[in-house]
Amino acid sequence: MNLFDDILHFHTGRPSRRDFHLKDAELEFHEGFFNQETADAYYEQLLATINWRETKTTVYGQEFDTPRLTAWHGDAGADYAFSGNKFHPFPWTPELLKIKEKVEGAAGISFNSVLLNLYRSGMDSVGWHRDDEPEFGTNPVIASVSFGETRSFHLKHMFDKQQEKMVIPLTHGSLLIMKGSTQHFWEHQVPKTARHISQRINLTFRVIKNVS
Repeated sequence: MNLFDDILHFHTGRPSRRDFHLKDAELEFHEGFFNQETADAYYEQLLATINWRETKTTVYGQEFDTPRLTAWHGDAGADYAFSGNKFHPFPWTPELLKIKEKVEGAAGISFNSVLLNLYRSGMDSVGWHRDDEPEFGTNPVIASVSFGETRSFHLKHMFDKQQEKMVIPLTHGSLLIMKGSTQHFWEHQVPKTARHISQRINLTFRVIKNVS
């Protein structure tokens, strides 16, 4: 199911919502969740104020430069570990709290943390993975906000190879919510692209369980 051409073709700048009830997954895609002016402002603010950092990713015992810049913000004690990195949250900024409040209204859940990724060019990416760390609990709700350049978001079923892969364009100001059993059965990625494109900021709001 390739929604890239479909969504871009029908994009009007007005808010719209699509619900996808896939096998073993529940997705909501909110196009234009933030209007153009608001999305532009948040993009510039986050680009300038977030303490973006370079990290290493450990794969099968080998370290590699993570192909994007990251930052972790949230409530005190909302620590997060993945790919050999341990993140202690920076405090919430005023912009992040405003974004979080609006996202929580759509998701129907209160988040206590957010992972920010800065994709500097088409060569920055994130490989196939699931957000299934124990800290997220069972059937986590992950809310993903995008500002800046549109990047394609790929999903594939881990076990049922008959399930068609999905590609969703995460456009400027959009919100994607993944919930239910999605993280148990579906992997996702943002692949590299050879196209000359601008930067993208992505925020994935999460709930860390058992915060000390």
